[in-house]
Amino acid sequence: MQDPSGSSRRPPPDLSRETLLAVRRRDPEALAALFEHSFDRLYGLAQRMLGDRAAAEDVMQETYLRMHRAAATIDVERDPLPWLKSITANLCRDHRRSFAAKVASRSEDVDDPAGRGGNLAGVGPDPEEHTLTAAREARVQAAVDALPEQLREVVILKDYEGLDHVAIAGIVGTSHAAVRKRYSRALEQLGEALKDVWP
Repeated sequence: MQDPSGSSRRPPPDLSRETLLAVRRRDPEALAALFEHSFDRLYGLAQRMLGDRAAAEDVMQETYLRMHRAAATIDVERDPLPWLKSITANLCRDHRRSFAAKVASRSEDVDDPAGRGGNLAGVGPDPEEHTLTAAREARVQAAVDALPEQLREVVILKDYEGLDHVAIAGIVGTSHAAVRKRYSRALEQLGEALKDVWP
């Protein structure tokens, strides 16, 4: 699978029913397997939603703490990744709304002002093409970041995480139709903001 930043993403390893039963018992090896299964996807989601590595790390700690508390209720017949994405997305939403997040969003990291950690730049054989691609991707990311929160989270969940409208509706707590409308409005705003990038 290819994410919008252009890097190929390996699917996480599958978890067996037996592993999930062991997670219910809070078996350390099973919990480690669940962590391995989900961490990269959840951390990527948190970092895209928050635009800040430290905040994403805080959200990840809380996500896994909540997962640990609720381990006995995990549905062993389903992949727990959608459930964990829902927890992560809700925690990101809470974080963005908190006073601390508002204060932190006004400060700049001296080493990495965009807070992106260099993950937008692709690797290409041509330095000029690499520079143009990185600049275009930075513009796209800035346009996504500038969207109102309700529109931004739908774009991130659909285009970066690959979720469908029904799954997104469950995560953000609204109807399938509302998600479709938000996504449509987000695409309109992105199209307007990026018309000089992709005329």
